[in-house]
Amino acid sequence: MADNLPPPSPSTSTHHDSTTKVTDMDIDSLVHCASYLTLHDISNMVLSCKFLNRVVYSDTIWRRLYREQWPEQEPYIISQTSCASAREAYLGRYTDLQRFKFVDPLVYDVHMGIGAKCSDLMFSNNSILFSQGPVIKILSIDKLLEGKTSIVSLNDHRARITCMRLFPLKETSLFRNKAQRNESVLVTSSSDHSIRLWWKGSCQRCFRGHNGPVTILSDKLLGDGTGKVFASGGEDSTVRLWSMSSGGKRGGQHALKATLYGHEKPLVLMSVVKHKASLLASVSKDSKVRVWDTTISSDRSSCCVGMTCVPGVPVGIKCHDSLLYIAAGSSFVAVDLRTMKTAFKTSTRNQPKLFSFDILPSKFLACTGGVGRAMLWDIRRSTGTGDADPMAELDGHVGPVTHLHMDSYKVVSGGREDPYVSIWDADTGNQTNILRSSSNLNLDGGGCGCCGMAADGFRIVTAAYNGEECVVNFRDFNNAVFYGAFSDNVTGSKFWCPSTSGHDHAGDESDV
Repeated sequence: MADNLPPPSPSTSTHHDSTTKVTDMDIDSLVHCASYLTLHDISNMVLSCKFLNRVVYSDTIWRRLYREQWPEQEPYIISQTSCASAREAYLGRYTDLQRFKFVDPLVYDVHMGIGAKCSDLMFSNNSILFSQGPVIKILSIDKLLEGKTSIVSLNDHRARITCMRLFPLKETSLFRNKAQRNESVLVTSSSDHSIRLWWKGSCQRCFRGHNGPVTILSDKLLGDGTGKVFASGGEDSTVRLWSMSSGGKRGGQHALKATLYGHEKPLVLMSVVKHKASLLASVSKDSKVRVWDTTISSDRSSCCVGMTCVPGVPVGIKCHDSLLYIAAGSSFVAVDLRTMKTAFKTSTRNQPKLFSFDILPSKFLACTGGVGRAMLWDIRRSTGTGDADPMAELDGHVGPVTHLHMDSYKVVSGGREDPYVSIWDADTGNQTNILRSSSNLNLDGGGCGCCGMAADGFRIVTAAYNGEECVVNFRDFNNAVFYGAFSDNVTGSKFWCPSTSGHDHAGDESDV
């Protein structure tokens, strides 16, 4: 009998036109699902719709994030927060840690012995990279946190290292599988006329072609898709393009793709144009600026698609969208790459010379380093071509401010004659901390101070040099508790920590 039944009608079909949406779930279920997401995913949920925005504000999610980020602080977490929500507690502590507002970070000094100063400091995952003369040194952070000092030295260069860059491994011929997608290769230039590519603690490529010391490398790779290249500049006044995909141990010998002529003096600065990855901006020692289209392959001199000149000695460069920002002399300039005309020029009163420059275009902020102070600028107010007032003066330094770092939370400033580095709120310019370049190196003599600096989230590394000895200092603020004198908050975490005394537990920074 069942075989004689008619086929089911559309109305009785197992297919349903209606579907269950995420918003059909109850909030408790969504909160439980969100507990498996990362902070980045949760931040995206906030922007998706009003319903999911309500889910994201659940205290359950933020208590879980708090415990995962700071497990050592878990004893301080209480079941109810009378002052604020768990979300505000998490974000408040996260922001304060980013701004180094605490006096009790983990602090480690690593003595590098008598010799050359350390420079080109940078973070790479759980390592600190820097150069010391012709030698690259890699300091393991994991070992440092275990109380051990593990330093790997790479010494194939035969003269001083002039520039160091990190590029994605996946853009090179060394990339093999998806497990390596977050790894990087190190590329270094040297006064020995060579460029070297390093990975897994050894030199994988050696690039030769410059007729003199190599002075600068591009800050990013050029090109889209496969076949990306990096650029170098040298004292021979040429710009050279090198393939990242050439294989084999001797692949560097065949990696030179082009030599671009036009500059008359040594190259000092380079930046890849963000909105068009085939464009490269370069600045020579005589302050001449050239923009190159690296996709043009007929005549290498015709690759230059724009030229201009800036007044004074160039100290910094950054491309963002269609604007090229250059700091030189006593001013920083924005050049429209579409016309090569000056969009604005901001001169600094009472500062005849700039020594450093950094910019955060996404927040319309720039910072310049002068003598005794740095200046924080709101780019939106810079529309003219004359003197202007900075939004904040970051003063109190000794000598020139030669080192600057900017991110969304903070500005870090220091100088080679100043034994201290200063931390400032990027939004307001208010000072949030002062850190000694080295905890135990004698820096009382003139001209002794910070010779290198890098910051990454809750971590900062500085190098101090007193004319003879160099010390690398590492600080990790992740589990810091006690607020410093520059903070308006009470000691410990405002919402999680029951302690209210701010000066009884000051760490090694308490007296600075």
